[in-house]
Amino acid sequence: MSKQIKYLFIGAILVLMAYMVYNATSQPGVQDLKGNFKEVALYRNENNTGPIKRMYAVTVDDTLWSEMKQYGDFMPHTKYGTTTVYFFKTGSAVPAELQPGEKPFDNTFQPLAKYEKDGMGEVSFQNLLEK
Repeated sequence: MSKQIKYLFIGAILVLMAYMVYNATSQPGVQDLKGNFKEVALYRNENNTGPIKRMYAVTVDDTLWSEMKQYGDFMPHTKYGTTTVYFFKTGSAVPAELQPGEKPFDNTFQPLAKYEKDGMGEVSFQNLLEK
């Protein structure tokens, strides 16, 4: 009788471990979004003791606003840091690099949208075509 309980217990642990591995490897990610998102440029300040500032320039095939917001939600974020994602139409002019400051790229580049998550985790998403 005790051997059966031992085997049941081991079997239950194995099933639980298999479920945990499956659950960890089947989470949704950027690759599951529609729109063919491609990261073109990245800026991250080198300040590892204070707020981390991340900026991304990303191309997208279509103006899928909800998908863009989800893409921004998937991007890494540091407590008290800022994560900003600029979305550009695929085939349009896109900056090859981003710089710190109010204007991370030249005015000749026209993004479709801007996603920003601030230091307190507040998210803002702006459709820049409606300006």
